Amino acid sequence: MFMKIISFTALSLVITALVALGLILSERPKELSNADTEGSLDFASIIALGHSEVPDQLGVEMGDGWNIPVRRYGDKDASKPLLILLHGSGWVGLQFDSLAKNLSKDAHVVVPDLRGHGANPERRGDVDYINQMQDDIAALIEAERLPNQSVILAGHSSGGGLVIRFAGSVHGDKIDHAILLAPFLKHNAPTTRQNSGGWARVMTRRIIGISMLNTFKITGLNHLTIIQFTMPKAVRTGKYGHLATLAYSYRLNTGYAPRADYLKDVAALPKFTLIIGSDDEAFFADKYEEVMSAVTDKGSYNIVAGETHLSIIDVPTTAALIKEALE
Repeated sequence: MFMKIISFTALSLVITALVALGLILSERPKELSNADTEGSLDFASIIALGHSEVPDQLGVEMGDGWNIPVRRYGDKDASKPLLILLHGSGWVGLQFDSLAKNLSKDAHVVVPDLRGHGANPERRGDVDYINQMQDDIAALIEAERLPNQSVILAGHSSGGGLVIRFAGSVHGDKIDHAILLAPFLKHNAPTTRQNSGGWARVMTRRIIGISMLNTFKITGLNHLTIIQFTMPKAVRTGKYGHLATLAYSYRLNTGYAPRADYLKDVAALPKFTLIIGSDDEAFFADKYEEVMSAVTDKGSYNIVAGETHLSIIDVPTTAALIKEALE
């Protein structure tokens, strides 16, 4: 009887593995044409604003010896909060340059390029393991925080999702307040438009297959690409095109968002301020409060009329609301 159970279990594992591999092989990355990028977010108009007098990037050593590149705005001062800004998918911390300068008198602002991103990543669009980015943030906080200094973690889009994941992790007690700018909750959350408004090409079958393998602790295919981003040609071939990251591995993409039970991560948030434009192309602005307030009463929800997914970063209302949180 015991041998029959062992044999049945082994057969079930083999069948599951074959199904998973079939799903993975049935969907692969493709060369995205210019036509594929027509439904992308309006990166071009944001980049057209340009950047001047940008602080130099300096490296902060992480636990594995890698130096995360950061820009610092404002002076270190324990009487002011440490504010860390996490960029969204496909881009870099430079997206916060104007906002960080605006906030530099109210906080010590630190803006990293997350692992797998930026001008010279170790491996573009990939990390070593699923939780590596949240571990990097914890190490960055420890490196930058002064004694008795409050810590505010902020993020835009997937960066906002990473803030939520961080709050639900073993490191969650390191932050005192969270700022969520149009945050990604989960692909199946009521707040998310289909394919994030056309900006993302998600390889669903491949994700399902790799997830099945991960259920049995088989992680050898976690480096495979499972999502591509339709960055406009004007951005890809422009001045800042070398900074763009156009695809993510399973492990990076998984670690860049709240866990499967995303409401559990939401419930772990400290006091938070959520800011989103009414015309956001990726998410439904009016659904956040209903979804998140079901598990937490710590949030302030702010919808800014007429602003989009990317424009929300630089509008005066956003800076004003963050300054309120800093106080």
